Amino acid sequence: MHTSAPIPQACKHCGVACEGSDFCCPGCEMAYDIVRGAGLERWYDEREQAPDRPRPIAADWRGLPTQARDDGTEEVALCIDGLRCASCVWLVENVLEGTEGVAEAHVSYATGRARLVWDPQQTSLEQLGARIAALGYQPRPAGAQGDGDRDLLVRLGVAAFCTANIMGMTAALYAGWLDGMADRYAQLFRWASLALATPVALWSAEPFFRGAWGALRHRLLHMDLPISIAVGALWVHAVVSTFLHLDGYVDSLGMLVTLLLAGRVVEARGRRAAGDAAAAIAAQLPTTARRLSGDAVEVVAASALAPGDRVAVGLGEEVPADGTVVDGEAELRMALLTGESEPVPVQPGQTVVAGAPVVAGSLVVRVDAVGDDLLGHRMAAQVQASVDRGLATTPADRIAPTFIAATLVAAVAALVGWTYVESIGTGLQVMVAVLVVACPCALGLSYPVSVSAGLAALARRGLVLSSGDALLRLAHIDTIAMDKTGTVTAGVPQVVSADDEVIRVAAALERGSSHPVAAAILDEAARRGIPVGTATQVQEHPGVGIDGVVDQVRWTLRRGGPGELLLSGGGLVGLLRLRDVHRSGSPAHIASLLERAPVTVLTGDQADVARRIAAGVGLTNVVAQATPDDKAQWIRAQQGQHRRVLFVGDGLNDGPALAAADVSLAMRGGSASSILVADGIISDDTLAPVVAALRVSDVVHQTVHDNMLRSLVYNVAAVTLAVAGLIDPLVAAVLMPLSSAMVIWGASRVEKRVRALEA
Repeated sequence: MHTSAPIPQACKHCGVACEGSDFCCPGCEMAYDIVRGAGLERWYDEREQAPDRPRPIAADWRGLPTQARDDGTEEVALCIDGLRCASCVWLVENVLEGTEGVAEAHVSYATGRARLVWDPQQTSLEQLGARIAALGYQPRPAGAQGDGDRDLLVRLGVAAFCTANIMGMTAALYAGWLDGMADRYAQLFRWASLALATPVALWSAEPFFRGAWGALRHRLLHMDLPISIAVGALWVHAVVSTFLHLDGYVDSLGMLVTLLLAGRVVEARGRRAAGDAAAAIAAQLPTTARRLSGDAVEVVAASALAPGDRVAVGLGEEVPADGTVVDGEAELRMALLTGESEPVPVQPGQTVVAGAPVVAGSLVVRVDAVGDDLLGHRMAAQVQASVDRGLATTPADRIAPTFIAATLVAAVAALVGWTYVESIGTGLQVMVAVLVVACPCALGLSYPVSVSAGLAALARRGLVLSSGDALLRLAHIDTIAMDKTGTVTAGVPQVVSADDEVIRVAAALERGSSHPVAAAILDEAARRGIPVGTATQVQEHPGVGIDGVVDQVRWTLRRGGPGELLLSGGGLVGLLRLRDVHRSGSPAHIASLLERAPVTVLTGDQADVARRIAAGVGLTNVVAQATPDDKAQWIRAQQGQHRRVLFVGDGLNDGPALAAADVSLAMRGGSASSILVADGIISDDTLAPVVAALRVSDVVHQTVHDNMLRSLVYNVAAVTLAVAGLIDPLVAAVLMPLSSAMVIWGASRVEKRVRALEA
C-alpha cells in the first residue's frame, strides 16, 4: 500500500517548515498564544517578515538598574534587536501595553530602543524581557553590545564580493569583443555573472524591496521605491539577455546595489553621529579616583565614590566626579563639555565637573554627584532620548512623496521616449539612471541630521534639550521672560560688604554649619584668602543666629535688618551685608539676548528689589509681585498677540510658566518639577547657555534651509541630466550617496558656524 508523504506546512508564528503540527517549537506556540491573547492577530496579516524563532533572553535582568518614579512605578531603557519593520514595533508596543502592570511602552524603530514603565507590584522587568523574547525579538540592556549594522554589513560584503567577480568576467567579455571569444565561453561568463548577480538582487537588495513594499502597503511613496524598481528592472533584463545570448547590465546591477548599500551604511552612521558624540562624554569619564581618608590617600574606582567624599586631583589628572573645590587652585580644560579649548581657572567654592583635566595646579574636591547624576551621564541620556524621540512632520516629509511620484513619471517617460528613439536597451538604461540618481532621502535627512548636530552643540555648551522640536522652535522666539531668583540671580546669599576681621571671626563660627549663610561667609573668606580658625563652644540657634568662642572671646552672630548680620563680642560690633546678586556674566549675557528679543523679568519679589536686580543686569522690563498663575497669564497674553515666548526659570512656582511658554528652560539647581516640565536643562551656572540656544537654533534653521535647497537643486539637475541620457546607472549609483553625504557635510559645519558667531 502506497502512503503519500505528509504535506509540509509552515509554523504559524515564525514561518519555519514543520510537519504534523501548527508550530515548529513550544516557543513559537507560546508566542502565538501571547499575540492572540492580546487581540493582535491582524499582525500576522500585516507583517512584512516573520521574526526569528524565540530564544532565551541573553541577559540577566535581576541586577539591571531601573529608575523609581514618584507614583511607585519603575522605568528602564532597553534595546530590542530583530525589529524588521514597523509592524514589529507595533506588535511589541501593543503586547507590552496589554500586559498587566505595564503603564507605558514606547519602541523606536529608528534606534531599536524601548522605554518601559511598569508597576513592580504586578510584574517584573525579567518577565517583560521574557515576553519580548517569546515574540522572537531579543531585548538587551541599553548599554550592552548589540549587532549594530551587522546585517547591513553582511549584505554589503556579499554584494561587494559578487560584484568584484562579475566585474572580472565582464572585463573578459569586453576583451573578447576585440580579440574574439568563442560563443560557448561568452555564454558561460554570462550565466556565471547572472548566478552571482541573483543573490545581490534578491538578497543583498532586500532592505530596499522591504522598505518600498512596507510603504506601499500603507499607501505611501518611499525613497526605496524607485531604487527597487531599478534593481528589479536590471535583474529581469539580465535574465532575458542571458537567455537570448546578449550582454545585459549585470555589472551595473552589482555596482548599483553595492554602492547604495555602502551609502546606506554611511548614512546610518551619520545620523547617529551627534548622539554618539554626546554619549562619548560619559564613556570618557575617569574610572579611578584618589579619595582622601583622614591623612591617607587611597585609589578607588570612581563608581565607589559617594557624595561628601573628598578627592585629590593633581596635575594631569581628571576630576573623577562633579563637585565643589574645597582647597587649592588650578586651571581645568573644559573642552569635553563646553567645546572651549582655553583653560578655566577654578578656586575654592567653585564647582567642577567629572572628566575635566587639570592642566595647572592641584585641587581637593568635595564630591557632590556620582553615577547617573554626573553631568556627563545626564547629557548623554538626554541627548539619546532626544534622538529616540525624533522629529515632528517636516516640510521634507511632505515634499518627498511628491518628488518620488514626479521621479517615477520621469522614469517612465524616459523609458518610452528612448525606446522609441533608439532601443529598449537604451530606454531601460536611461530609466534605471533616472530612478537611481534621484535622492529624496537627502531631503529627508536635512532636518534630523542638522538638528542632531545642533543638539550636540548645545550639550557641549551646557544646555540639554529634551527634543529636536524644541530646538527648531527656538529659532522663532521673539520674546524672552525670566524668573529672578535662581535664574537672573544665583539664588543663594553672597557677602557684599564686611571687614576682613568680621569675616574671619564669622567664618570661624560658621565653619561647621550647613546653612546657606554659612556657605556665603566661608566662600567670601576663601575668596579673600582669609585663614579660617576654629571656634569652640559653638551653639546654633535656628532662625536666630549662632554664637561661640573665637580667640578666647565669646562672639554672637545675629540677624539685623533685611540682608544684614550683626557680629558682637568683647565690646566690638561688626556688620555683614548679604544679598542675592546676579549670576556671573549676566549683564553681558542679557545684552546679547536683548539684541535678539525684548527680555522681561517675572518675579514674586517686591518691586524695588526686582528693579534693583534688573537694573544691575541692564533690564528695565519688570513684572513684580507676580504669582505663578500671573506669570503663566503674562506669557499667554504675549502669545495672544502672536508672539513666541521663551521662559527661563528654576523654582517650584515656575511650573505653570514653564508649561505655558513656547520653549522653556530650567536651571539645573531648580526644583524637580520645573526640570520635568521644561524643554531643556541648563547645566551651567550662568545664562550663557540661553544665549547659545538662540545662536545654535538660528544656525540649525539656516543649515536645514541650505541643505534642502542643495538637495532640491541636486535632484532637479541630476534627474534632468539622467532623462537626457547623460548619466548612466553606474554614475547614478555614485551620485546618489554623494548627495546624502553633501547633507551630512552641511550638518557637520553647525559647530563651526556657531563658533564663528561666538567669536
